Amino acid sequence: MSVRAGASAERVFAVLTDWPRHREWMVLTSAEVREGDGRSVGSRIAAFSGVGPAGFLDTMTITRWEPPHLVEVAHTGRLVRGSGAFRIEDTGPGRSVITWWESLDLPFGPVGRVGWLPVRPLSEALLRLSLQRLARLAARPG
Repeated sequence: MSVRAGASAERVFAVLTDWPRHREWMVLTSAEVREGDGRSVGSRIAAFSGVGPAGFLDTMTITRWEPPHLVEVAHTGRLVRGSGAFRIEDTGPGRSVITWWESLDLPFGPVGRVGWLPVRPLSEALLRLSLQRLARLAARPG
């Protein structure tokens, strides 16, 4: 999934990888650095998605770090496993495209894959909304 941003790749990457700021743009999610500096391969990040106590913890390890264009993670939690990445490409002065992809191993085998079908459209809508919020946040001065 991709969205356009009215900000440079450097600015988008800086906002994106300011992990505690995830709650400002990622719907129903807060994140924190658990180990490392959060800006290098091997750093561990934890993101809680949900409302109040209802939700899940998504633990990740940074596997690629190529500022200001790419951060890739391995999802290492009980529920969410697989890989994901954000790629930011400059498209002109003060403009970029943010792409987010995930390749997840769904829990519960075939049952999980069938259960994902009705949830997928809502999940994609929330991810798109989150990317749009990231683009708007990165475009703000400061």
